[in-house]
Amino acid sequence: MNGQYAGDVSSPEAWEMLERDPQAVLIDVRTEPEWRFVGVPDPSGIERRTVCVSWQVYPGLHLNPDFVEQVAAGGVAPEQTLLLICRSGQRSRQAAVALTARGYSRCYNVSDGFEGGHDEDRHRGTREGWKRAGLPWRQE
Repeated sequence: MNGQYAGDVSSPEAWEMLERDPQAVLIDVRTEPEWRFVGVPDPSGIERRTVCVSWQVYPGLHLNPDFVEQVAAGGVAPEQTLLLICRSGQRSRQAAVALTARGYSRCYNVSDGFEGGHDEDRHRGTREGWKRAGLPWRQE
């Protein structure tokens, strides 16, 4: 634990935690266009759910002032294991810090995100991330 949140995990580690902990919840903190056009993690095969709550609100990308309340409204309790994911692990880290500060004690950042960082050609999804790891996901 780094003091601000429970710690960083990779996408495969997050999947293992979801498999082991029936109370674990995956929280996707990206924007609605990302959920729609890029896809979302899909742990439904192990009877887990994904809660989608934007950390930043599109199109202006300002911080969502109701983020913590919307997470709670999604049925997420402070004692549950929360695995927060975004595109590359940056926004989800900030969200993990914010939730921890509000009493959610088991917040983990999925540090490689849904698509991971850029490769040498500035493309995402080729080196790391949920999709690259071959974990279940779906797209509208």
